[in-house]
Amino acid sequence: MTDFTRTKSRFAIPDGVIYLDGNSLGPLPVAAADRVGRMMTEEWGKHLIKGWNLAGWMTQPRRIGDRIGRLIGAADGTVVVGDTLSIKVYQALASALELNPSRRVILSDTGNFPSDLYIAGGLLQSLGRGHELKVVAPDDVEAAIDETIAVLMLTEVDYRTGRLHDMRALTRKAHAAGALTVWDLAHSAGAIPVDLEASGADFAVGCTYKYLNGGPGAPAFIYVAPKHADTARPALSGWMGHQAPFAFDLDYRAGPGIERMRVGTPPIIAMAVLDAALDIWDGVSMTDVRAASIGLADLFIREVERRCPELTLASPRDGKQRGSQVSFRHPEGYAIMQALIARNVIGDFRAPDMMRFGFTPLYLGEAEVRAAVEILADVLANRRWDTAEYRRKALVT
Repeated sequence: MTDFTRTKSRFAIPDGVIYLDGNSLGPLPVAAADRVGRMMTEEWGKHLIKGWNLAGWMTQPRRIGDRIGRLIGAADGTVVVGDTLSIKVYQALASALELNPSRRVILSDTGNFPSDLYIAGGLLQSLGRGHELKVVAPDDVEAAIDETIAVLMLTEVDYRTGRLHDMRALTRKAHAAGALTVWDLAHSAGAIPVDLEASGADFAVGCTYKYLNGGPGAPAFIYVAPKHADTARPALSGWMGHQAPFAFDLDYRAGPGIERMRVGTPPIIAMAVLDAALDIWDGVSMTDVRAASIGLADLFIREVERRCPELTLASPRDGKQRGSQVSFRHPEGYAIMQALIARNVIGDFRAPDMMRFGFTPLYLGEAEVRAAVEILADVLANRRWDTAEYRRKALVT
């Protein structure tokens, strides 16, 4: 049984703040500052460049990848950390297309995070071989899988509504049609139980600054199924992915297995934060996290619909059909969210009209949920959102 009182004590959330935005950026782990400080003074400060060997910097992407792998149902040696999510999407998609060279269609949906679609479109333009990016509604994905599809590329949890795809069923159908799969776990890793190996996923990518609490700019990760690990060609032939980077060969030779998916220099300081954040997951059951998250979100939905009838639920009502976030619609959703943030209830907004709230039991309980609804009801009943200040769009929404 997971002790959520213990996990809550390991986050530095400001007093009086109800943080419902871990689906966008996780809060600061208490241990992070000390871990980074030790890395900078004891490792970088004293070892200088020797830290690559003495402190194990060079092997951190694989070691931390294994830690993440245990949260997403991936075997040791199949996940590596580094670079950004967009880079990892590019790598996974390019490799998947090369493994299925006779086909020309990438299938995705309108619930995919837009930048994944941007990366796919840019890749296909660069290839210039007549590939097509086919984008359908989330409910139409299964029916659109046929023998023309080269790669099925989906975000498991819709970033706006939280709608949850059935990874296992869709992967099975894709494979039956001769397609490969690329799954984006940005809103899944650390939020819901994921089992990449059992689902048969070919590739998966994800970020670590949301539910894994790695901090702003934390590195991304990529998973490659063992059956593809030594045959997938890395489209970005980076120094770190070379079989022998310090041989300084003029010709690229891909490293073994998942190592070939490394590209740039590992962000060692950022990885120190992520490593500290992952310590919180020791002794945590994803089954417990999932059950508690559904309970908190269900409570929020019931209370909002009872107290705030002017809001419209945009997420699936059934907790088993959504991730760990809930969205409500309102024509003035942006201004309402700004009024909430001013009252220390922090969620976020997604255009055109969705207010989004994340429920992470690692640091949230029923008391915070009820208090958040109380403030939301007051903001709506008294039109506290109806000011020019709250309507003024910030750079980041």
